[in-house]
Amino acid sequence: MVIDLNADLGEGFGVWRLGDDLALLDIVTSANVACGFHAGDPVTIRRTCAAAVDRGVAIGAQVSYRDLAHFGRREMDAEPEELCAEVLYQLAAVDGIARAMGGRVSYVKPHGALYNRICRDEVQAAAVIEAVADYDTSLPVLTLPGSVVHGVAAAEGVPTITEAFADRAYTAAGALVSRREPGAVIHDVATVSARAVRMAVEGRVTAVDGSAVVVSARSICVHGDTPDAVRLAQAVRDGLLEAGVVLQAFA
Repeated sequence: MVIDLNADLGEGFGVWRLGDDLALLDIVTSANVACGFHAGDPVTIRRTCAAAVDRGVAIGAQVSYRDLAHFGRREMDAEPEELCAEVLYQLAAVDGIARAMGGRVSYVKPHGALYNRICRDEVQAAAVIEAVADYDTSLPVLTLPGSVVHGVAAAEGVPTITEAFADRAYTAAGALVSRREPGAVIHDVATVSARAVRMAVEGRVTAVDGSAVVVSARSICVHGDTPDAVRLAQAVRDGLLEAGVVLQAFA
C-alpha cells in the first residue's frame, strides 16, 4: 500500500496568513501550491516552493477560477478559451518560481469550485486539460475517481491520478458534499484519521447516507485551511503509517 498525502498550501495573501505551511510541509508528501487566483501571491508562492524543495516535498500547481473574493469556491461559467489561458498562466507562473527555487511543478490540482465543476463538466474539463497539455503532457492531474476528467485527459495524452479527501463528507454517488451543507467538512481528529486509513487499506469511505462508497485513490488530501489542520494531518500520517501504508509522492 503506497499513498501520497497532499495538502493545499501557500494560501496566504499579502498580510493575511492562512494555515501553518511550514508545519504541514513536514507532514505531507505533496504540496498543492495556490497560484494567485484564489489565494497566494508571489512572495508566498516563492516561500512555499523553497520550503517544499528543502523538504523534498513534491510541488503541485493548484489552479483556480479567478476568484480571490470567494477563495475560489464560487462556481463560474468561464469561457473555455479564457479558462484554458488562465490555467496555463497559473501553471507557468508557479512552475517558473519552483524552478528558480531548485524544484519544479510535478502535477496539477484544480481548486475548489473548479475542481468540482470539471468532475462533471466536459467543456470546462477540456479547457483545463488543454492548458496542461499545452504546457507539459507529462504532468498528471489530480481528480476524483469516476470524474469525467479521466476520459478527457486520456484523449489528450495527459495522465490522471485519483484522490480521496479524508476530511470531507461524501455523497452516495462518490461526490463531495457541498460546503454549503452542514457537516461537509469533518473536524474530529480521530474520525478523519480512521477515514484516511480505510480509504488507503479498503478503498472505501462511508457516505452521508451510511452507504460504503468506493474511493480507490493514490493520493489522500487533508485541507490546510481548516482549524487544527496540522493536528489533523499529523493524525492522518500517523494512522496511515501504523496501518503499514508507505507514504510516497506519486509524482
